[in-house]
Amino acid sequence: MKPDITDKANEKQSQLIVLVGLMGVGKSTIGRRLAIALGLNFVDADDEIEKSAGRSISDIFDDFGEKAFRDGEKKVILRLLGGSPLVLATGGGAFLNPDIRAAIAAKGVSVWLRSSLQELVRRTDRRNTRPLLANGDSKEILAELIKQRHPIYAKADLAIDSDQGEHSETVTAIIQALRNYKEQNQ
Repeated sequence: MKPDITDKANEKQSQLIVLVGLMGVGKSTIGRRLAIALGLNFVDADDEIEKSAGRSISDIFDDFGEKAFRDGEKKVILRLLGGSPLVLATGGGAFLNPDIRAAIAAKGVSVWLRSSLQELVRRTDRRNTRPLLANGDSKEILAELIKQRHPIYAKADLAIDSDQGEHSETVTAIIQALRNYKEQNQ
């Protein structure tokens, strides 16, 4: 089911829409669909980081460590936030950086996508490309990340559950939340 959008031009945001949340919540998949529904471009920050570095995120972590990755991530996201309106999917750790959070708050609307631990484990176990899950039990690692990161993700402008149902239902929920947010903040 497609989102009910009667006038895409009305739905276009003057700001950026930035999706935040843990790995596996669907930021990239839902972000692509949200961008199409709103008639905006979609950018995945992780893809842009890989393009800028000329290597995979796993290779960056392995060769230079997480700090070097986070420094590069910050540069790329701040650059993207300086551009035209779009839907931006960030990596799971990006929103933890206070400078990135401040830039998002100044230039966009942050949307926290949430999923249960069970669903995150199910989704992330499909691929072995997630450096933070490479050395240990994914359920234990994700539980710890939830404990550490959810209080920070809760600072996002909007929170949407992405656990159940079709992606289109999550997109519809985001669009409705954006409408409400826009009305409340005019």
